[in-house]
Amino acid sequence: MSHDNNIYLPLEDVESEHCALIVEKGLEQVKGVLSHKVELNNKRAILTVADEDVIPEAIQAIRSLGYGVSTIKKTFPVIGMTCASCAGSTESTARYSEGVVNASVNFATAQLTVEYLPNMTNPLKIQKAIQEIGFDLLISDEKEQQQTLEAIHEKKYQKLKFKTTWSVILSLPVFIIGMFFMDMPYANFIMWLFATPVVFWLGRDFFVNSWKQASHRSANMDTLVALSTGIAYVFSVFNMLFPSFWHQRGLHAHVYFEAAAVIIAFIVLGRLLEEKAKGNTSSAIKKLMGLQPKTVTIIKLGVEKQIPIEEVLVGDTILVKPGEKIAVDGKVLNGNSYVDESMLNGEPIPILKKENEKVFAGTINQKGSFQFIAQKVGADTMLSQIIKMVQDAQGSKAPVQKLVDKIAGVFVPIVMGIAILSFVLWLVLGGDNAMVQGLLAAVTVLVIACPCALGLATPTAIIVGVGKAAEKGILIKDAESLELAQKVNAVVLDKTGTITEGKPQVTDMIWYNHDDSKQGILKSIEKLSEHPLAEAVDQYIKTNETIVITDFESITGKGVKAKHDAKIYLVGNQKLLIEHGIDIDETLIQLAQKWTSEAKTVIWFSDDKKTLAVVAIADQMKKSSKQAVETLAKSGIEVYMLTGDNEATAKAIAEQVGIKNFKAEVLPQDKADFVKQLQKEGKVVAMVGDGINDSAALATSDVSIAMGKGSDIAMDVAKMTIIASDLNKIPQAMQVSKQTVRTIRQNLFWAFIYNIIGIPIAAGILYPINGFLLNPMIAGAAMALSSVSVVSNSLRLKWSK
Repeated sequence: MSHDNNIYLPLEDVESEHCALIVEKGLEQVKGVLSHKVELNNKRAILTVADEDVIPEAIQAIRSLGYGVSTIKKTFPVIGMTCASCAGSTESTARYSEGVVNASVNFATAQLTVEYLPNMTNPLKIQKAIQEIGFDLLISDEKEQQQTLEAIHEKKYQKLKFKTTWSVILSLPVFIIGMFFMDMPYANFIMWLFATPVVFWLGRDFFVNSWKQASHRSANMDTLVALSTGIAYVFSVFNMLFPSFWHQRGLHAHVYFEAAAVIIAFIVLGRLLEEKAKGNTSSAIKKLMGLQPKTVTIIKLGVEKQIPIEEVLVGDTILVKPGEKIAVDGKVLNGNSYVDESMLNGEPIPILKKENEKVFAGTINQKGSFQFIAQKVGADTMLSQIIKMVQDAQGSKAPVQKLVDKIAGVFVPIVMGIAILSFVLWLVLGGDNAMVQGLLAAVTVLVIACPCALGLATPTAIIVGVGKAAEKGILIKDAESLELAQKVNAVVLDKTGTITEGKPQVTDMIWYNHDDSKQGILKSIEKLSEHPLAEAVDQYIKTNETIVITDFESITGKGVKAKHDAKIYLVGNQKLLIEHGIDIDETLIQLAQKWTSEAKTVIWFSDDKKTLAVVAIADQMKKSSKQAVETLAKSGIEVYMLTGDNEATAKAIAEQVGIKNFKAEVLPQDKADFVKQLQKEGKVVAMVGDGINDSAALATSDVSIAMGKGSDIAMDVAKMTIIASDLNKIPQAMQVSKQTVRTIRQNLFWAFIYNIIGIPIAAGILYPINGFLLNPMIAGAAMALSSVSVVSNSLRLKWSK
C-alpha cells in the first residue's frame, strides 16, 4: 500500500453546503483519514489517507449518514481455484487491490464479487492482480460470460474425467505390485515406470499451482498434494537407486510409488465427483435460465417475423403459439389462453390470461394463442431479475462462513507445520526405522488434511437452499437472511395485500336521506387520494361529472379534507368526523357497527355540518391466510396483525384467519415501533408487507418479507420476496431455512471432525498404543471423499420435504 495518498470519492445525494458539512464531520471520525474536503460543485470528497485500507471505512461512514458513494459492484467467475485456500488468496488479493472497496469469493460457485471505485480501478486491473497469483477472472457481458463459463466447466470436467481414467489405469498395476508382488523381479522399476506419468503428467497441475503459490509466499491444497506425492516419489526413487544406503544400516529400502500414484488417482477422482456434484447444486439457476426461449415471433405491419430474443424492443407485438415459452414481460393485446406460471409461484395450475392482463418471461403458454405487447425486455424482465437475485443470494456468504474462511486461510500452513513436527518427533522418539516412519507420517498428514471440505460446507448448502426456495416461488436476497429465518419466533402481518387480496371493493353505499347529489364531489376527492380504499370508491361511483376540488389535504391515519366552492368536505373514518364536530345519524352508526362486525371497513363522507354518506368496503381474504397462520402457530411462532382499521373490523378479520394478537388503527410510522417493541422483548421478528407504508417496518425487522404483487419499494427493502403473494410460502421459507442451517451444521461438523480425528491418526498418534500407522493411500481416499460427502449432503436438501 502507498502512503499519504489523495483519494477522490464521487458522492451521491450531497446537494447543499449543509450536506457537505455533515459528510465532513462524518469523515472526521474515521481513523486514518489525515485530511478531507468536500467539493460540492464536483460532487466529490478529497481524502488524504495514511493507507488505502481506510477507504472502505470512509465510504461506510458516508453511507451511514444517508449519502452515497458512486461505486460499481460486479461478479466475475474465477478460473483455476482448486480449494478453499485458493479462494482466500483470491479474495485477499482483490480486497487489497487499489480502488477496491470490498471483495468476496465464493468457493462453491467459483465467483468473485467485487465493489470498486470506477475512478481508481476497473475489471482489467483487478483481473491482472488475480492473474499474478496464478488464477484468472472471466470478464465479459453476462450472456457471453455464462456461455464461456459453461464451456470452461465442461472442459474442466472432461479434463478431470481423462485424468481420472488414466490415473486409475496406470495406478492399478502399481498398487497391485506394491501390495502383493514386491518380491517379483524388477518390481521397483515397473512401479516407477507406471507411477512417473501419474505423478508428473496427470498430477502436473498440482506441482505447477503449488509453485505459483510458493512464488507469492502462499500455500494451498495443491501445495499439500505436491509436497506429499513429491516427497513419496523422490524418497522412492532414492531407495530404488541406492538401496545400499539402507542395507548398510540393517534396514529395508522401502519404496512408496504406489502411495504417490494412488494418492493422485484418488484426489483427481474426488475432484471429478466434486465437480459433478457442484454442478448439480446450481441446477435451480440452470433451470431458470433454460426457461427463456432463444427466438421469438413478432408481428410488424401484419407480417410474422422470427427474431433472436436479444433483438426484441419495448413496444414490439409478439405472437405466442400453443406450447411456446413467453419471451419477455408484457400485456395481452388480443386473444386468450391459459399460461403455466409455476416458475413464478410454484403452483402447477395454469392461469387464464385475457386482454390487458400481464404475462411474464419464462412462463409457458398452454393450448390457446394470443398477441401481447412487450413492456420489459432483457435484464428488466421478472425472470432476469429472479435469476440475478438467486445468483446474488447463492454467491453471498452466511455469517458462519466468515469464521470458516479465517480457519481455511491458516489451515494449510498449520498442516505443513504439523507434518514437519510429526517428522521431527518420529526422528527423536522413533526406533530403528524412525526416519522412514516419520517421513510416511508427514506424507500422510499432508495428504489427509482437507480445507476443501471446510470451504464447501456452507456455500454448497446455501446454493441448494436458495435454489430450492426459488423453485417454491420464494426469492431470498442473501445467505444471512436464509440463515436467520430459522430463528424467527414472531411474524408480523400487515393486513391489506398480505392477509387480504389487496383489492378492496365497495359492498354498500348509503346516502343520508337518499340524497346522492354529492357523489360527484366524493368521486373527485377520492380521485386525488392514493389510498387503495379511495380507489375502490372512485371505481364504484360511475358519474362522469367533472368537479374542481381545492385545498386537498391528507390526514394520516384518518382520511382527507378538501374544498369545493369554498365548502369543506371530509372523507375518512369516524374519528375524523368527530374531531371536526360533525353530526352523525344514530341509524348510520348502527349500520356502520354491523358492517365492521362483518370485517368491512367503513368510510364516512360529510360536509362541514352533517354526514352525507357512509360506505362499506370489503377486501377478500386470501385463501392461503388461515392455513398459513395455523401452520405458523403449530410451529411455535407467534403471529401478529397490524391494520389501520378500527378495533371492531380488525377483530372480525383476526377471528376469520385465527390470529389472536392484533393491533388496530395503526399509523404507518407506528408499524416500525411495534416491530422494535417485539425485538426489545427478545423476539426475532419477521415483518410481512406489500406497500410503501410497510417499508420502515420491513427495514426494522430481523427478516423482512415482501409480497410479490406489492410495491417496488417494499421488495427493494425486503430480504425475501414471495412471488405469488401466497402466505403459505412463509412457513415454507422458514422450513427451507431450518433444513439449510441443519445441513450447514452437519457439513461443518463432518469437515471439522474429519480433520480433528484424521490429522492426529495420520501423524501416528495410535502407533504407541496398537502399532497402527495410517497408509497414505487410505488417507488420499479419505481426503477425496470428505469433499464429495459434504457436497452430496448438501444435495440431499433438494429432495427433502
